[in-house]
Amino acid sequence: MSRPVTIHDITDGVRSGRQTATDACRDALARLRASDGLVRAFVTVTEDEALAHAGEIDRHRADWLDRPLVGVPVAIKDNISTRGVRTTASSKMLESYVPPYDATVVERLRAAGAVVVGKTNCDEFAMGSSTENSAFGPSRNPWAPDRIPGGSSGGSAVAVAARMVPLALGSDTGGSIRQPASLCGIVGLKPTYGRVSRFGLLAFGSSLDHIGPLTTTVRDAALALSVMAGDDPHDATCARNPIGEYVAALSGDVSGLRVGIPRSLVEGRGVDPRVSRAFDAAIDMMTARGASVVDIDLAHSTMATAVYYLVATAEASSNLARYDGVRYGYRAPAEPGREDLRTMYLRTRARGFGIEVKRRIMLGTYVLSAGYYDAYYRKAQQVRTLIRRDYDRAFERVDVIATPTSPTPAFRIGERIDDPLQMYLADVFTVSANLTGLPAVSVPCGFTDDDLPIGLQLTGRPFDEATILRAADAYERATDWARREPGLNRPT
Repeated sequence: MSRPVTIHDITDGVRSGRQTATDACRDALARLRASDGLVRAFVTVTEDEALAHAGEIDRHRADWLDRPLVGVPVAIKDNISTRGVRTTASSKMLESYVPPYDATVVERLRAAGAVVVGKTNCDEFAMGSSTENSAFGPSRNPWAPDRIPGGSSGGSAVAVAARMVPLALGSDTGGSIRQPASLCGIVGLKPTYGRVSRFGLLAFGSSLDHIGPLTTTVRDAALALSVMAGDDPHDATCARNPIGEYVAALSGDVSGLRVGIPRSLVEGRGVDPRVSRAFDAAIDMMTARGASVVDIDLAHSTMATAVYYLVATAEASSNLARYDGVRYGYRAPAEPGREDLRTMYLRTRARGFGIEVKRRIMLGTYVLSAGYYDAYYRKAQQVRTLIRRDYDRAFERVDVIATPTSPTPAFRIGERIDDPLQMYLADVFTVSANLTGLPAVSVPCGFTDDDLPIGLQLTGRPFDEATILRAADAYERATDWARREPGLNRPT
């Protein structure tokens, strides 16, 4: 079986005639069947639709050869709408929901020649950091199946790390692309807020939600972003800023690049010593290639996690109010003698939502309630502004800001499920980019002695994805982390 690793491997093969789009699709489906029983990346596999689309590309080959993703199998996180394909957000509330339209990002991928092979598992409504909060059960890390893959885009990260597909879409509200990318040893990119349309994304926190790619290489992430980015009349928050030449920016050169290190943030905060060592080695590698290090102060970022879990839960409370058992989605069966509307609402929401979603709805409703709004939600928004100002001042002195992506390697399934505070602290390095809307990328920067991946996060100025991608690509070229594969993919 051929095992193409990157988007470019597949597009080069299809254009040269070495393989067809159907070949690439069948290979992806075969890898999916071989591995998904163990790691459970997918909620829905669209085999028939995928093969039909691939066949259409092959029959009209001349019309597709110049498309940037021609023949590339892709996976879509199950909170992103796909026309005619079940989209559940890994929740019982939407277990039978079939959207009548594609999200803008899905539409653009299809137009670019990509072939959707399925929908990936996630934490319910993207609320979680481990993919354990799924109504369909947890996904498993392909490097260590007894451990979490990260979340909430865990299924998408697993699908790429296990080499089922070279590209998967995720959503990122507090780190949900970058953290699973880090824990699964792949690349995850969260673009600037407004760079990529959110139309068709099932909303969690509307001022925090982003859509972005998970890939095996930085070059593939750059190519995927060039396809997905751009203004969209369906999304009023989408920016009209010019789209960068992301692939062309990958020069491999970081000479003169100024890398900011927030020492007070990275030297503490419960950072695992193995992560600290890998991070320090990554920075040394970048300086050896011509970058310079500048110590910076992001004083208010120590409060980012608290701020995030006030803002995000408040927005979740508002966004998820629409799931009431009346308009669409799950509706609890009627109970004899208890037919009033309020009881139906309560029963539907109690049974349709999982524990973590209900926890966040209740927290969000509380912080928005009379008497508490000013003390909690308004104060959180004020500190959010201070966090953004810290970053603005830092970017007067540096080009990118570097931190670990996750403070620890992947932990065991079930280890933190009953300790929400410890689970939330997994987002300590990622939430600031969502609160500020800044672009950030995670790239593999090492492994523990027991083969658990570690990620390096690079954050950039607004709409300057090109610089963080250039820095990440230069680091990737200087190491062999991106070429390592999980044990389940090694020949026996």
